Parts: sequence; C-alpha cells; structure tokens
Amino acid sequence: MILNIAYIRTLVLFFAVGLFFAYGQQPAEKSKKIEIVSESDLTIDQEKYPGATIFNKSGDSQVQFRHQGIDVWCDVAVLYDQKNEVIAFGNVFLQQGDSLKMDSQYIAYDGNLKTAVAREKVVLRNDKMRLETEELFLDRNTQEAYYNNFGTIIDQENTLTSQSGKYYIIPRKNHFTNSVKIVNKDFTVESQVLDYYHITGNAYLYGATTITGQDYKVFCKRGFYDTRNEQGYFMKEAKIDYDFKTLVGDSLYFDKRKQFSSATNNIVITDTINKTIVKGHYGELHKAQDSMFITRKPLIITLVEKDSMYMHGKKILITGKEKNRVIRAFPEARIFKVDMQAKCDSIHSSEINGLTQLIGRPVAWSGESQMTGDNIHLISNLKTEQMDSLKVFDNAFVVEKDTLGDGYNQVKGKSLYGKFENNRLKRIDFIQNTESIQYVYDDKNQLVGINKLACSRIKLLLDEKQQIDSVVFITDPSGALYPEDQLHINDRKFREFVWRGDERIRNKDEIFSDEEKNMQPQPISGLKTPEENDIEEINKAFEIQEKTSEEK
Repeated sequence: MILNIAYIRTLVLFFAVGLFFAYGQQPAEKSKKIEIVSESDLTIDQEKYPGATIFNKSGDSQVQFRHQGIDVWCDVAVLYDQKNEVIAFGNVFLQQGDSLKMDSQYIAYDGNLKTAVAREKVVLRNDKMRLETEELFLDRNTQEAYYNNFGTIIDQENTLTSQSGKYYIIPRKNHFTNSVKIVNKDFTVESQVLDYYHITGNAYLYGATTITGQDYKVFCKRGFYDTRNEQGYFMKEAKIDYDFKTLVGDSLYFDKRKQFSSATNNIVITDTINKTIVKGHYGELHKAQDSMFITRKPLIITLVEKDSMYMHGKKILITGKEKNRVIRAFPEARIFKVDMQAKCDSIHSSEINGLTQLIGRPVAWSGESQMTGDNIHLISNLKTEQMDSLKVFDNAFVVEKDTLGDGYNQVKGKSLYGKFENNRLKRIDFIQNTESIQYVYDDKNQLVGINKLACSRIKLLLDEKQQIDSVVFITDPSGALYPEDQLHINDRKFREFVWRGDERIRNKDEIFSDEEKNMQPQPISGLKTPEENDIEEINKAFEIQEKTSEEK
C-alpha cells in the first residue's frame, strides 16, 4: 500500500498540535479533580451555595484553580468538590497553555465533562485573533468554543461578526452561521455560512454570499475567498460585477491584484455601457489591458434596437475602452442579423470608425442576394449605430437565385458600393468592368430571355424584401437579350460564379457549426469538503510556520 506523505505529515501534525493545545505542555499525570492552588479566604454559605466551598481573593491575589492543563484566576470561586464543578466570578481569566486565553466576569466549569460557560464581556484570544461576545461555551474535549448570541472576531486584517459561530482551536478556524459579516479596509463580505482560517486569512463560503470591494462585487452560494489577496473562486449562481461588466458562469475566478477574472461553462458577460452580451464556455477579463477573451462556443451580441447583431468565431477577442473597442472573431467567423448575414475566415470590427472587415473568403447575404469578393467592408453610422454602407473590393460579385426558374441573376465588377436605409440594403453600385446576366419575364411571368450585358457601371435597386427590383446600366451598355434556347447553359454563368447558399446562416442558432451545437460544458472539479479544507489549511499553516522559523 502506497501512503501519501503530505497526508501522513498532516495527521502527525494534527495529532501533535492537538496534544499540545489540549494539555498545554503539562505533566502526564494530572488530577481529575479541580484543584485550588492559591492561598485564599475560605467561607461557606449553605443557604446560597449548598455543598460548596467559597474562595475569595486575598488582598490583590486572586483565587487560582487548575484542572488538567487549564488555569483560572478570579475574585471569587465557588467549588463543588463532590460534583467536581466550580463557578468563578469577577475579573475571570482562563489560560490553556499558549493556545488560549479568555477573559470574562463569570465562568461555570465542569471538571468531569471538561466544559465551561463564560458570560459577561467575554474575550477569547490568542496570538492570531480576538473573539468578543456575551456568552461563550467551551468544550475542551473537542477544542471548540461557540456562541449563539452575536460575536465579534478581530484579527490582523479583518473584523468578523455573526449571530452565532464556533471557534476551533485546531486549526484556528471560525465557523460562522447567521448574519455573517467580514469588514476589511478594502472590502466587506456578507454570508449565511462561512469558515474562516486565521493563519491564512482564507474564507470558505457555504451559503448566499456577497463580497463588495472598491471596484467589484461578487455574489455566490458556494466559494472560496483569500481575504489577504482579494482573490477567489466562486460557484453556484455565481456572479461578478467588475469593470462595468457583469460576469456570470458555472465557475468564476477573480484576482483583484492582477485585475483579472475568468469564467467557465455557460458564461454570460453583460456590458451595459457598450450594449453587448458575450456568451461562451470560457472567458477572461483583463481590466488593465481593457480586454476580453472568449472561447469554446463564443458569441457576442451587439444590442441594436429591433435588430441585434450576432457575431461568432472559434475565438473572440475584444480590446479597448468604450467607443474605442476592437472586436476580433476567428477562425470560421460568422455574423447574423435578421436582414443580413456573413461568413469569412476572420472578422475585425472597430468602434473607432465603425468599420467591420470580413477577411478570408468572405460572403454576405442581404435579402436573397449573395455578395462575394476578395474583401468585404461593412460600415456603421457611429451616431445611429445602424448599418450605413457596404463595400466589396476586387472581384465583386452579386448572385440572386431566379425565383421563377432554375437560373441565377448575376452582376459582377471590380468593386461595389452598397447603401443601407433603416438597416436594409437599398442600392448597390458596381464600378469598373461590370457585367450582368439577368432573366427577363413578361407580365404573365413567362420567360422572355436572358439579358447579358457589359458596361462601365451598373446600379441595382432593391425592394423592401431586399431582392433586386431593377437594374440600371450606366454609360453605353453592350450586349444582347438572348432567347433561352440560344444561350448555351455554360454561358449563363460567369466564370467567377460560386453559389454558397448552403452556407447561409438562416437564424441565430445556425451561427454555430454542428460540432459546436453539440458541445458540452467541461466537467468542473468543484470545491473541497470542509474536512478536506481543514487538512489543506493545516498543511498551509505548517508551511507558514516553517518559513517563519527559517526567516528568524
């Protein structure tokens, strides 16, 4: 059988520290009876304390009693020798080795059960923390102290309060329930249930929790938070408000010092300033670089009244401040709008000038028109945030399937310029070396012939459905109207003709590939159990002590 060395070390340390704290480095042989070890004034009051012996302080010397590793000093001690119980009154001070010190005005101690109840201005303290409450229960067998009527804990960095809580002497942990609050100069934590380790400053969150920092806010129902470094890991309805964005996901990570946060599985990043929503299964926010990176089925939605735009690529990178952002989607980039769709290898979109570039085998669809070319640019109006114009450079080509037959209406040229009105493409101008093939019908929808013409410029006017309504030939067109049987089938398409209708994105769900549609979130390891946290925190405490010893 192979044993885990770290685990063995933890068990040994836990056992050794437990012995040290429990018995306070006292001799092995101890009396089971409570001992009065000071010279005190002795009285008996059978009416008030039947069966008890009353010890009063003598001058400035308080009454002192001892029991198996603890010493208690007080002004008055009422000892029930037969029951092995004692009640201490007035300026009570309890000490257990170097691990525990407690002040109060009253303590009732049971020597058989090794339990105590302290009341009135109770202060429990060690070298790492100070606990204040009005009533505290102490169990020396389990090395636990707990309160049920509000308590305040103060350590080097934080002030913690709760309605009820428990302090574990080993491993110096507080377990808080009901109205838990941590106050730090840089943040506050409010939680239903929380474990806090004083040596490391780590908090483990087990109920609805809100963390409010100077420029961030976190909500979760399960998580971990390093209060010394403002660093955390959050799950279960987790949400982070950071850098004017809201980050939601199955698992969230946050690091204030590095100005970094990330999300895994079913993530949604809402940017109200820039009117965008980003989705995916993994995302990163880098505040210092004003950047956002999303992968695993990423999608960015730009919110535009009545016609939002969806953009997708295998990866999406967003950089820059408000009004100066640049969005990159790559590879297999796609755009979907109700009135326009596009596809290419990569997209580069700049809010500085409203220019969106479709790079690498671009194709765009507006209405029933398919547009291709070496490069396609979409230009938005910066004031209205609506589509303004469209440019295609080199090998511009527009194809529209003939609605009454099997042919294709085609127009080509060196470049084209399109104009939008109310987000709908209304006009397309072809420039230089323009040619067209158009199927012509009469009023009875009978084919008249195929018009094949060339000229220096061609203008297309589109109807409300963004279909070609009319073709205007500018400056001396040349060509002819051919009867269908007189134009060879090979001459009915230009050499550059490519129909990509099967690639068209018909709705926002088709923006993803089949592989991405079936993509499942990756398994998340989750957070450890409280017992596992105890072992890990004891190991960390051991490492901190070793490092401190080496530095000395």
